[in-house]
Amino acid sequence: MSGSTPFYQKHHRHYDRGYRSKELESAVSQYQSSSSSSYAARRSSSRASASAALSASSGHVVALHERTTPIPCSYTRLSSSYSGLEESRLSPMPKRAKPTYLAMDKENQIIGYVVPIFRGSQEYASGFSDTEEARVKESAGYMARRNLFTSGLEMERTEQTSRKVSMRESAERISLSKRIYENEEHHKRMNKDSLMHAPEFVIKPRSHTVWEKQCVRLHCTVSGWPDPRVVWYKNNVTIDPMAHPGKYKLESSYNVHSLEINRCDFDDTAQYRVSAMNSKGELSSFASIVVKRFKGEVEEALPMPRHGLISEYGITFDTHIVDGFGVSFGREGETMSLGATVIISPNLARYQPEVQWYRDDVLLQPSKWCHMHWSGDKATLTLTHLNKEDEGLYTLRITTKSKYETYSAYVFVRDADAEVEGAPGAPLDVKCQDANKDYVIVTWKQPAVDGGSSILGYFVDRCEVGTTHWSQCNDTPIKFARFPVTGLVEGRSYTFRVRAVNKSGMSRPSRVSEVVAAMDPADRARMRGTSAPWTGQIIVTEEEPAEGVVPGKPKELEVTEATKNYVVLSWKPPGERGHEGIMYYVEKCVSGTDSWQRVNTEIPVKSPRFALFDLAEGKAYSFRVRCCNSAGVGEPSEATEATTVGDKLDIPSAPGRVVPTRNTDTSVVVSWEASRHAKELVGYYIEASIVGSNKFEPCNNKPVKGTRFICHGLATGESYVFRVKALNAAGLSECSQESEAIEVKAAIGGGIPHGVLPEWELPRGGNVGGLTKHTPRWTGTHEAVQYPPYTMLKLNAQTGSVPGPGAGAGAGATSSSPSGPSGSSGPLATGSKDKGGKRGSVTWAPDLVTESVTDSVTEATDEVKGQAKVPEAGKTRKSSVDVSAKRGTEKETAHNVGWPRTDPDPASPTPPYGISVLECVRDSMVLAWKQPTFIGGADITGYFVDYREVINGVPGTWHEANVKSVSDRAYRVSDLKENRKYQFQVRAANMAGVGIPSLPSGTFVCEEWTIAVPGPPHDLQVTEVRANTLVLLYKPPVYQGRDPVNGFYIDIKEADAEEEAWRGVNEKAILTNYMKIKILKEGETYVFRVRAQNKAGVGKASEPTEPVLAETKPGTTEIVVDVDDDGVISMNFACSNLTPDSKFVWSKNYEEITDDTRITVATSGGKSKATFNMLAEDDIGIYSCAVTHTDGACSSYTLSAEELKKLLELSHDHKFPVIPLKTELAVELQEKGRIRFWLQAEKISANGKIEYVFNDNSLSQGEKYKMNFNKDTGVIEMIMESLLPEDEGTFTFQLQDGKATNQSSLVLIGDVFKGLQKESAFMRKEWHRKQGPHFVEYLSYEVTPECCVILKCKVGNIKKETVALWYKDGREVKGDEKLTFTEGVLKLEIAQISKKDAGVYEIVLKDDRGQDTSTLNLTEQGFRDLMNEVFSNIANSSTALKIQSTDEGIRLYSFVSYYNEALQVTWHHKDSAIAFTDRIKSGVVGEQLWLQITEPTEKDKGKYAIEFHDGKGGLKRTVELSGQAFDDAYAEFQRLKAAAIAERNRARVAGGLPDVVTIQELKALNLTCNISGEPLPEVVWLKNEREIVSDGHYVMKLEAGKYASFTITTVNTADSGKYSILVKNKYGTESADFTLVVTEGKGDLGVTSYLTDADGNVIIGCKSRPTTPTERRKSVTGKKMQKRKDSVILQKPPEEKEGKKKEEKKMEDKTDALPKTTDKKKAAPAVASRVGKQETLQQPTTTADEAKPDDVPTSEKPAEKPQINKGKNDQDE
Repeated sequence: MSGSTPFYQKHHRHYDRGYRSKELESAVSQYQSSSSSSYAARRSSSRASASAALSASSGHVVALHERTTPIPCSYTRLSSSYSGLEESRLSPMPKRAKPTYLAMDKENQIIGYVVPIFRGSQEYASGFSDTEEARVKESAGYMARRNLFTSGLEMERTEQTSRKVSMRESAERISLSKRIYENEEHHKRMNKDSLMHAPEFVIKPRSHTVWEKQCVRLHCTVSGWPDPRVVWYKNNVTIDPMAHPGKYKLESSYNVHSLEINRCDFDDTAQYRVSAMNSKGELSSFASIVVKRFKGEVEEALPMPRHGLISEYGITFDTHIVDGFGVSFGREGETMSLGATVIISPNLARYQPEVQWYRDDVLLQPSKWCHMHWSGDKATLTLTHLNKEDEGLYTLRITTKSKYETYSAYVFVRDADAEVEGAPGAPLDVKCQDANKDYVIVTWKQPAVDGGSSILGYFVDRCEVGTTHWSQCNDTPIKFARFPVTGLVEGRSYTFRVRAVNKSGMSRPSRVSEVVAAMDPADRARMRGTSAPWTGQIIVTEEEPAEGVVPGKPKELEVTEATKNYVVLSWKPPGERGHEGIMYYVEKCVSGTDSWQRVNTEIPVKSPRFALFDLAEGKAYSFRVRCCNSAGVGEPSEATEATTVGDKLDIPSAPGRVVPTRNTDTSVVVSWEASRHAKELVGYYIEASIVGSNKFEPCNNKPVKGTRFICHGLATGESYVFRVKALNAAGLSECSQESEAIEVKAAIGGGIPHGVLPEWELPRGGNVGGLTKHTPRWTGTHEAVQYPPYTMLKLNAQTGSVPGPGAGAGAGATSSSPSGPSGSSGPLATGSKDKGGKRGSVTWAPDLVTESVTDSVTEATDEVKGQAKVPEAGKTRKSSVDVSAKRGTEKETAHNVGWPRTDPDPASPTPPYGISVLECVRDSMVLAWKQPTFIGGADITGYFVDYREVINGVPGTWHEANVKSVSDRAYRVSDLKENRKYQFQVRAANMAGVGIPSLPSGTFVCEEWTIAVPGPPHDLQVTEVRANTLVLLYKPPVYQGRDPVNGFYIDIKEADAEEEAWRGVNEKAILTNYMKIKILKEGETYVFRVRAQNKAGVGKASEPTEPVLAETKPGTTEIVVDVDDDGVISMNFACSNLTPDSKFVWSKNYEEITDDTRITVATSGGKSKATFNMLAEDDIGIYSCAVTHTDGACSSYTLSAEELKKLLELSHDHKFPVIPLKTELAVELQEKGRIRFWLQAEKISANGKIEYVFNDNSLSQGEKYKMNFNKDTGVIEMIMESLLPEDEGTFTFQLQDGKATNQSSLVLIGDVFKGLQKESAFMRKEWHRKQGPHFVEYLSYEVTPECCVILKCKVGNIKKETVALWYKDGREVKGDEKLTFTEGVLKLEIAQISKKDAGVYEIVLKDDRGQDTSTLNLTEQGFRDLMNEVFSNIANSSTALKIQSTDEGIRLYSFVSYYNEALQVTWHHKDSAIAFTDRIKSGVVGEQLWLQITEPTEKDKGKYAIEFHDGKGGLKRTVELSGQAFDDAYAEFQRLKAAAIAERNRARVAGGLPDVVTIQELKALNLTCNISGEPLPEVVWLKNEREIVSDGHYVMKLEAGKYASFTITTVNTADSGKYSILVKNKYGTESADFTLVVTEGKGDLGVTSYLTDADGNVIIGCKSRPTTPTERRKSVTGKKMQKRKDSVILQKPPEEKEGKKKEEKKMEDKTDALPKTTDKKKAAPAVASRVGKQETLQQPTTTADEAKPDDVPTSEKPAEKPQINKGKNDQDE
């Protein structure tokens, strides 16, 4: 037996026997064992009669085609009946697998079906008719005769068979199979129990992987009795063909079951299950289908015929469509019929082909809008009520058993006349999506006609099925072409329509949508019952509800759509809901708050969808959903992220450049550049306008998705301009720029056949060296019917072209056969070499005209092209047929059909130039060339390369190297011959066409390169040219050499310099394919070249660049990096020299950015912005932006790691801006104890907002809190009157100024809060205190440098009546003068402080407003601290220790400014405290502290110090008493000691005489004075310097050696004069003088005796004697005590002090006015010093002990103490 592998096994490269299951293997083994014996018996019985016939017929089988369905209808059943008919009549085989004829391989493994045409046998002779028996005999006889006779005439006569006989035999076979089947069924029923068994899969369905839009069929063979019921499932859901008309087709024929899926899409990717079930059991089998989007060269537009392409009964049908329909124009509301005559040969009376109509590749089904009719030879489609939805490309498809034929034409539908003038056209394509229980989304497309004014919006209407009432769904028009309709009644069905409105009025309503039922999609799957007779309502049966189950949280809540008019929410029901139906409550919350508001308060939502309206545009909301049922309301779902209300979908940008090209006398091909970055693009509208009319009319009323369109219905000879608009759900874009004007007339070649519009797809990748591995994509756009040129029809007729499915959509009126001579079908076999086709055949694409060109045609075209010449500029270029059919057909279409032209078209590019070889191997060469100098009217889309062999210097015929264009300027030409010479030429192509070829290149030898170094780099480009820099780009060499390339060297030279002037730019090789050169001189012209190196060395240099002038062109701009307020980092580049074709191209490291995951590019006008989506380290690199179609406008920006860090920091600052603060939140206390919280913002606008928060609770203005915001200074404050215990916590000021925010907090808790609260209360108390007289500064003390202690305080708010009272220990201390308040300071001075002054001092201020008290405690520690400060001042005022010699010894002393009796000092000698003795003593005299060393010796030498104790560290003064200092002091001591002895013993007048004695004459005068001296001095009295001798008149006596008296017995006037007493001994002389004045006598008073007092005054009648030193010392001490006592008084006011000073001044003046007496105490020079000393001793106010030594320098004497207090004692002193 022979057979063929089924198609579902053939296409799986992984097919093997491992796929067979155990059931299949069991069935095969049983079949083999049973059939072997049966066949042996039959063959033995029939071998004698017809062995030759059987041997011949056994090999005649029909192999089922891989793309067709097996036809076991009669043949399989027939064969099975033959094998067991007789046996079944007697005893059927119990539970035996049914015999089935299967195709077996050599190893007896099943590989497919085998269906015999007939089999003759004596055993089944009774089952044949006479005719059949005769045919068998005739066949056997023929076979025998053919072996015996070789006559050609006899064989030819035998082979002829009448058609009628063949048809009759076919009918008899069918009738026979039916009889056999009925007979078998009869016996099965009679032996039912013995034959029943469970279903078994003889052949299981196989999995498939198919391309999108292809058809797929799943097959299986099932056995079982009774016949199993077979059900197909998709993902465990029953497949219902009626629910998807035209999508699924189920067939069951004699246990062979199939599922056909038409036009697969992504939704068909699923697991499919076929289930077979009868009374004995159920069995299932699984298969998977994977649908992929097509990426190759074939893309089916229409499905393959359902029955495949087979040759039935050996008959091949030829189908021709004639009298077809052409491009049609209709208007809305009209009726249109499309028809075509179909000729099928051979013509069978009762045979009916499959007739299908498609619109835009979508199968049409009969409906009220379209009626289909087939009359036997004519197919008609009637569109009863035209709408714009009916516009499109209509395709008629006629499918027979062997082939199919298509025919296409375009139908245009114009808008009906508006009911209101100026109203817009009706919307179109209204559809319902996402239908649910009470919710559906209605979508539509905007009309092309707006009535002259922009459309304001749309109204959606609904109508319940079964009624005629339309109700409006939205109150206000919406501009978005989507609208959610809510409030539907569950179970009811609705239709919808849409109306547009502008300022002129309302449009006509659109065509109504399909009927949609308000039902949960899940309910349909769970429905147990069937629907009732159609009444517009669906009956739904639910499971019994469970009670008491509160539903859980909804899941996966999200915002699926958000516009400024509404927001759509979707979610999934909860898992915990029981069997009871649930409903939903939707809640919303304004972002930033926690206040949730229920939206649907009245009626719960039944669907897991909901649309919210009436939201504030621009505000952000969060949403959540709750479930509810009779048991209660469940917990809310997780809230959504904050969603800002506003349109998320932007209107698309205007399409790019529009290019019209000629087509026919009434049509023009319009091409345009797609709208950039358009989201959810719906399509485009094209408008045309006659030049000068400024009135644009739509060319299409239904959006088209391509970027090319043929505009029909134009006036021949008129000139038109075109423009294009893009649209999506958000609206229509702005119009593109108007195209250039074009005159409507036919192009050479008759115009574009349907769909022949190549859409070049530039590859993003390539192979080594940047070579293009091109895979173009061809798409067929709509085209009207165009009959191709006669030459093309002839070519099709000769070659039997094989169009792909849907080729009619591209071929228009052309008709083609899908089967070639071999009868193959299915996907087209392309003519590419990779697929085994001939080099001379090519398939353009599905949807396009496909031509198969033979080699003979290739040779003919070669000859034609060999004679063709390149036209000169300005001359008409003739059409030429390209060299090979592989690109010949394509180029013919491109030149003559796609872009027709009769004149040189400036829109096509000029030829490339500079062809060079980059690599050469045995059979291929890599070429490179330079871009044309003029690219034409559009960007270059690719290049075509031709080559020719040069033999003995004679060029041969040009051949094409590439059929499909390459995008790079490098290409590998393959299939060359080694060591042959070749020349090359290159053509450039753009959207307008293919340019003329370049000049032939030089002759290159195809021989393999073996050099070790790399080849030359190529494709050098210069960019970013500036005055001193530029960037050079290049591609690595194709030929790598022995090792990989590891670096590049750049060479430079001046353009006009010699070759020797080349010099290197870089000393070390660089690894990048670019370099920035910075060594240029402005105004100089340079050329560059590149060399590559590997381990072997440096290779050949590249071709040099074109000369480049180093200059910065006017208007040159650079990339600017910007960080906006949202922290988004972008690079911005602006260009002012844009052209309509200019584009901004962004690159990273000079490679174009095609992946938008890192960077998003947006261009508007002359500015382009590249925004970083998420700036990170991966983005480090060099970014550049170039503008095409300009004079080199480009710039670059280097993003380094440091720059990245700066930008990220700046982005964070902008994204999360912070209001800068000068000061953080602080607290301060104001008067009355108010608490002020404040901070100052460095910068905040007037719109800034402040929120005051305490312990997370907002505070507001009120009695307790007073807020203030000074917008000029930025000071923000909050004032509280007092602090209460509940005010303990955290205070926060939250600032917001636009996006900028900041906050500052202050924590007042614990001791901090209590301290502030206490201080506030104190200040409040202080404020009340200060309302009357009060102390500004409380009582304190101050120690002056003179060591006086001053108690002082500062007072305020006083007046004249205010009094101040001082107290010590509760007893008032009063001053002598009246109290006044000068400078607000009160003082109490303690001049000589002592222990008696210790106590508590208090001062009281009072008047009628109140009183205030201040107290100072100067007891115990307070007094000790005070005294220590006094002692410290005394110590600091001490002078350095001085050395003084005295007559007793050596004295060390230091002066202090003030001495206090409590001061403790210690004297040290040689760092040891001195133990005082009679010889060494210390003491104080006034302010002098001294140490007396009597009779010093050598032991007394050394260092002496005096230490002052002040309660702290103390102070020491030191002096060194040794060496010369000691010697000098000791010598002086000896001298003074001798002088002292002399002083004590010298003669002196001890008692003073009066200075002047006045006495009357005749009186007696007696004067006595004391004298001393040892030895006893001599006494001499003198008068007027003459010695007086004692006589009767003068009596001079010396009594007791002490008293010298002078007596004048009778005074007369002659006695007047100067008298002196002179005493003298060996130690000295001293004198005393007095003056005697004698006046006239006044009577005799007797003898008068005078004694003088200490002041020299004469004391009358008393015996006088001098006071002793002790008495004088006591008198002085008494005065000091009195002075200290009198000083403890209040300080006198300044005015009293001034008055006292004035009085003292007057007294001094009076004293000065008295006559001064002459010093009478004069003596000889020898005794002057002694006399002066004696006189000093007579003064009662001075003692010898208190006198300071004369030798103390003035600078070392203590300064006079400043007089602090002046009282009465001051005047006494």
